Amino acid sequence: MAQSSEIEWTDATWNPVTGCTKIGPGCDNCYAERFAERWRGIPGHAYEQGFDLRLWPSRLGQPAAWRRPRMIFVNSMSDLFHKDVDRRHIDRVFDAMEDADWHVYQVLTKRSSLMRDYMRRRYGNQPVPRHIWLGVSVEDAPRSSRIEHLKQIDSEARFISFEPLLGRIGEVDLSGIAWAIVGGESGPGARQMDGRWATEIREHCERDGVAFFFKQWAARGPSPAVVSSMVKSGMASLGRSCRSQS
Repeated sequence: MAQSSEIEWTDATWNPVTGCTKIGPGCDNCYAERFAERWRGIPGHAYEQGFDLRLWPSRLGQPAAWRRPRMIFVNSMSDLFHKDVDRRHIDRVFDAMEDADWHVYQVLTKRSSLMRDYMRRRYGNQPVPRHIWLGVSVEDAPRSSRIEHLKQIDSEARFISFEPLLGRIGEVDLSGIAWAIVGGESGPGARQMDGRWATEIREHCERDGVAFFFKQWAARGPSPAVVSSMVKSGMASLGRSCRSQS
């Protein structure tokens, strides 16, 4: 588990799974794949296998060993709901999050229907624990069905990452969503983002009472960290409130 993270909307990362496969245009310039493939074939390195899918049972105890409460991005280098991740391993990941409940966990996926189905099996008619935040990535309008899958989960901490934002999302109902992150693509070959696409999402957030976080414009460069309604510290406060009400 990383001791810190350069991702503006979290404190640390935890990767009990690494590696993934592409399922949409948002994956084309995947930063995680680019990083992992640099180390392919280097004996003993954590990414000796490159970006091939790998489960890490040895990392399941890491959150419990980290005593100071943090916001933890789960699987920054993978997707927990990849179809080839054994359900028993997902169970153990959630067991670990439930046991170390002084942290806030941010679980982000593009496999939204698989996440929805798993939550229904695991929690039945009970809500997802408030310290486990569930999110989906949505890069353009054709992928907006992921939002409906997310809203079908009984959770008070749903979030959406519109990053990389590659096209207009269009009219979308964000009621029931707690938080939206918007950002352009970064790194080599970054595709451009039209500012009007981001503005439209911000307007939907204001209409539907959703916290809005603007992460970055497209291409390389420092994040402007423009926040409309809630900065990361505010999200941390929400996390503490969620835990205190559990």
